[in-house]
Amino acid sequence: MADTETATILIVEDSPTLALTYETYLTPLGYPITQAHTGKVALNHIENQTPSVILLDLKLPDMDGLDILRRVSADGLRSRVIVITAHGSVATAVAAMREGAADFLVKPFSAERLTTTVNTALEVVRLTELVDEYRGRGRSFGDFIGESAPMQAVYSMIQDAAPSRASVFITGESGTGKELCAQAIHRASPRTEAPFIALNCAAIPANLIESEIFGHVKGAFTGATENRDGAAVKASGGTLFLDEICEMPLDLQAKLLRFIQTGQVVPVGSNDARTVNVRFVCATNRDPWEEVAEGRFREDLYYRLHVIPIHLPPLRDRGDDVQKIAQSLLLRFAGEEGKAFHGFSDDAVSRLRTHNWPGNVRELSNVIQSAVVLNDGDVVNGAMLRLPVRQAGDRGTAEKGIGDRETGDRAATPAGMPPVAETAPDHVAMNGLAAHDLPTMEEEIEPLEIVERRTIEHAIRLCGGSVGRAARRLGVDPSTLYRKIKGWQKAAS
Repeated sequence: MADTETATILIVEDSPTLALTYETYLTPLGYPITQAHTGKVALNHIENQTPSVILLDLKLPDMDGLDILRRVSADGLRSRVIVITAHGSVATAVAAMREGAADFLVKPFSAERLTTTVNTALEVVRLTELVDEYRGRGRSFGDFIGESAPMQAVYSMIQDAAPSRASVFITGESGTGKELCAQAIHRASPRTEAPFIALNCAAIPANLIESEIFGHVKGAFTGATENRDGAAVKASGGTLFLDEICEMPLDLQAKLLRFIQTGQVVPVGSNDARTVNVRFVCATNRDPWEEVAEGRFREDLYYRLHVIPIHLPPLRDRGDDVQKIAQSLLLRFAGEEGKAFHGFSDDAVSRLRTHNWPGNVRELSNVIQSAVVLNDGDVVNGAMLRLPVRQAGDRGTAEKGIGDRETGDRAATPAGMPPVAETAPDHVAMNGLAAHDLPTMEEEIEPLEIVERRTIEHAIRLCGGSVGRAARRLGVDPSTLYRKIKGWQKAAS
C-alpha cells in the first residue's frame, strides 16, 4: 500500500451527497480525503497539492471533467485518475482512457468496487515511486545488483507485471537469477504480505511432484501417513513459483492446466476439490516454444502461463554489472570467512570482465567464494581467480541458449554419456567431423551403429551438451537423438 503519510485522495463530484458517500466508502482505507464540487476548485487543489488518486466526475457545473484529465496529463502529474460518471458509454470510456484515465466507473457502484479500484491505483503509485527511487540512487530492483541497460529493461518489466494477476513466464540461462526475479515480482505486488512458495520441478521425483503441488490425503500412497497440503494450498492468496516448469511430466501438465482454469486443486487420493487463489510465476532455462514444438510441453498450458514474458540476460551481456556483483559477493564472503578482502586488482578486474561466465551469477559466486576461502590479503588478484581453462574469446558452453539442458553451472549431458569437455581436443577438426581418423585397413572398419553413436555423442559435446543444437548441426530432428540416447541407456541397464 501507499504510504499513509504522503498518499491523498481527491473526490471531484458536483453532488455533495454522492461525494460524502464516496468519502464514507474510502475512509476505512486510512488516507486523507478532500472533496471538490466544481472543476475550478479541483484544479486549484491539484495545483497546490498533487493528489495520489483523483475520483473525477465527467459532468461538472463549470467544465467538462475531461478538461481536468487533460490538464493532469499535460502537466505530467503522477495522479491516477479514476473517471466516475452516470453517462457510461463506450465512446466516453475510450475518450477518458485516451486522455490518461487509469480506470472507469459507471454510477452506481458498490463500496467494494470503489475501494478495490482505489487500492489498485494507490499501489501503482507506490510501485512507480519505488522504481524511481531505485533508479535515482543508481541501484537495482529487489535483490538484483546492476544498472546495465538489459537489467533496466528487466526492472521495468517487473514493475509493469507486479500489480497484475496475470501469469509471468521467466526465461534465461541457468544462474541468471530467475527466482530472484520471481521474488521481486511478488514483493512488489499487492500479494506481498501473502506467501511466496517456490517449487523446483526438476528437483522432485516424477512420482512425487503431483503430491508436492496438490497435496495428498492419508493413505493415498505408501508413506502417506497423514493429510498434507501441497504448494498450491500453501501459496493461496500469494504467489506460486514453478521453477524449471519444462521438466514437468506431460500427464501432470494436464492437471496443472485444469488447476489454472478452475482455481481448484484435488489432493492425491481425494475426490474433494479445494478452491485456492494463487498468482502463477514460472521459469525455465530452455526455449519454451521449442519444448512445445518437440511435444514435451503442452501448447495450451504454454498459452495459459506465457502471458507476461520476462527474459533475464546472461551475465556476459551485462557490462559493468559483473564487477559490481563481484564486489558485493567479495564483501559478503569476506565477512562470513573473517577475511580482510575489500577489492580487486586491475588484472583481476580484467579477468572478471573478459570471462564469458557460462554459469552466470552462480558461477561468479563460486569463483569469488573460492578466492576468499583459499587466499588471504586485502585485494584479490588475477591469480586467485580459479576460472575454467578456455581458449581466448571462445565462449564454448557460454553460448548455451535458454533451450539447453543445464545442471548447476554446466550443461548436462544425457545420462550414461561422458561429461562435456571444456574445450575440444586438439586433434578434433573444427568442421564437425568425428574425432577419430578414418580407417585405413579393412580390420579397422567398425559397425555403422558404433560410428553413428560416436558421431552423435561427439556432436553433443561440441555443442556444450545441447541435444537440440547438436541435432540441428547433424541435420536431424532432436527427437531422433533423444530416441537413440534412450535406446543406448536401456541397452546399458
